[in-house]
Amino acid sequence: MPQAVLFDMFETLITHYGAPLYFGTEMAAEAGVAAEVFLPLWRRTDDDRTLGRRRLEDVLEELYRSLGCYSPALVDGQVQKRKASKQECFRHLHPEILPMLSGLRQRGMRVGLISNCYFEEAEVIRQSPLFPCFDAVMLSCEQGVMKPDPEIFRRCTDALGVTPGQCLYVGDGGSRELETARSLGMTTVQAVWYLLEGSTQPCQRKAEFPAAERPMDVVRMAEEMCIRHKS
Repeated sequence: MPQAVLFDMFETLITHYGAPLYFGTEMAAEAGVAAEVFLPLWRRTDDDRTLGRRRLEDVLEELYRSLGCYSPALVDGQVQKRKASKQECFRHLHPEILPMLSGLRQRGMRVGLISNCYFEEAEVIRQSPLFPCFDAVMLSCEQGVMKPDPEIFRRCTDALGVTPGQCLYVGDGGSRELETARSLGMTTVQAVWYLLEGSTQPCQRKAEFPAAERPMDVVRMAEEMCIRHKS
């Protein structure tokens, strides 16, 4: 019987694509730096930021100093805009997200979150309306480990007091999360309710995994797993 449902955050519980984007391209334009110059330097910092080795403000100061356009106002403004863009994501939730999370807990299931994220995103996640819905939260920048490393999955199941075989994992499929969850013995489902077919979103449908077309499908799938395990 599944005793826990584990979720990814971005493009699963929230989406960047329901609100104006504020990624590297937008930051470069605001700083007056050509995207083809800024983006390779910016992308090289991704793992360090994801693993919590470096904070956004320190990375931006170093980059802009090297590019000759640093100012405290520019860095502070972009840090605040990054946080605001993440906060905006939580204002564009699929209407079934909160009912899904509360429905799972009402059925006696524990709910976990495993997310690759940066410190500025972790701050927003902890202040969000979704945060109280989780029984365990594993954020890569705080854990020093990121998906697809199995360790971050194990830390979440340990915190929830369940085995991988008792878990349903739900994610959009980025960072090979579904493959890792399946290899650990979890039942895996691809969340596709935010998927914009033919868009620039990093993940498209993965035929090898069952898909949840809407959030409440996850509740149904979890219930069906319970029935199968009892029979």
